[in-house]
Amino acid sequence: MMADILDEKQRHEGFGLLRIIRNLAWIIGPSIGGFLANRSFMLLFIIDAIVSCIVAAIFFLYMPETKPQHHEEEHEQHEPLWSTLIGYKVVIKDFAFMAFIVAAILMGAVYQQMYNSLSVFLRDSYNVTPQGYGFLTTTSAITVILFQFWVSRNIKDKPPFIIMALGTLFYMVGFSMFGFVSVYWLFMTSIVVITIGEMLIMPTSQTLAANFAPEDMRGRYMAIFGLTWLLPSTFAPMLAGLVLDNLNPNLLWYIGGVLCAIAALAYYLLHIRLGKQERFLATSN
Repeated sequence: MMADILDEKQRHEGFGLLRIIRNLAWIIGPSIGGFLANRSFMLLFIIDAIVSCIVAAIFFLYMPETKPQHHEEEHEQHEPLWSTLIGYKVVIKDFAFMAFIVAAILMGAVYQQMYNSLSVFLRDSYNVTPQGYGFLTTTSAITVILFQFWVSRNIKDKPPFIIMALGTLFYMVGFSMFGFVSVYWLFMTSIVVITIGEMLIMPTSQTLAANFAPEDMRGRYMAIFGLTWLLPSTFAPMLAGLVLDNLNPNLLWYIGGVLCAIAALAYYLLHIRLGKQERFLATSN
């Protein structure tokens, strides 16, 4: 929907603004939820259901259809499910896009450790309390709220694959630091470094996924792009747990650094191959 609403020059800032809102909700939501849960878990879930219904009503009443008009006219009849599935063959045969997806999966497998394995690692290795870990994630969210829009505005005219490579290198440094440092303020520094990479990567990757897609296949491309989060969710936490339980826990962060280096190289190679194509040029061009 964001890709339909915004043209190529606006998407970067649009996806960046969406991230600011999500991180603001990340800070506000748990605070309200904790306040309500202390009084009644039933009340928490009842209010959650009411808010969800209000949001659904707002979308139904006030959100116009975003599908491009001429494409809608070409497909007045619903496309059969089988034809829809066959259509994904076109996406899978797009070698450059699939290379982009594989790199994003490697990068995502590392990034997801911030929200599952990291808390266990810090607790078991350095006795960091849940409150201490929560403060780290809050620091990340506040950094995004304060700086994401400024970052998005300043990188929207830069080559997107170079931005992806640069952001992934920030991931490489930030996650690798957990294997080398041992004091809390350096853990916080690691989180800030990772968040800088996150502010570069998240809106850029969403913009790239939309720009890869022909207008009439945007939904399919964005659906495959969604796997860059879902697939790592199926294997990354389990593999990380095996490393933490059976090997030197620091090895997890060294492996993460190597995976990020591979992903950064892949993005740079994509820049060499695709960087001069119009849809991947800086938006000012």
